[in-house]
Amino acid sequence: MSIAKQLAHKAEAVKGGAKKSADRGTGSRRLQAEGRGDQVKGNLKQAGSKIKDAFKH
Repeated sequence: MSIAKQLAHKAEAVKGGAKKSADRGTGSRRLQAEGRGDQVKGNLKQAGSKIKDAFKH
């Protein structure tokens, strides 16, 4: 997997974590749920790319 894709997946997970953390201060449940979803999606993409790389080598 290219480094650019790995960074994109990591950035998505970090963005979700930031949204989730920011919403604790504002109390917005919608943004908190959206952040949690982004974080999970980014983590799943990272795991999928690691599995792909493991079978590639």
